[in-house]
Amino acid sequence: MGALFKSIVLGIALSIIVSLFIGSGGGTGGILNVRHFVIEGVGFYWSWVLFLIGAGLTAGISALMR
Repeated sequence: MGALFKSIVLGIALSIIVSLFIGSGGGTGGILNVRHFVIEGVGFYWSWVLFLIGAGLTAGISALMR
């Protein structure tokens, strides 16, 4: 269960970092569908596809390390 939480946190970090570079360049990343969101005056770029890929990748790596 701890590996799942770790993979979610790392998936969030990967999604924010990669979406920042793609979105600030004015692109959408094609199938990644990077969007700009503003919540309570704070703007950030986000991609659900990138989050799922990142979470799955880190879950797979942590499963292989056991």
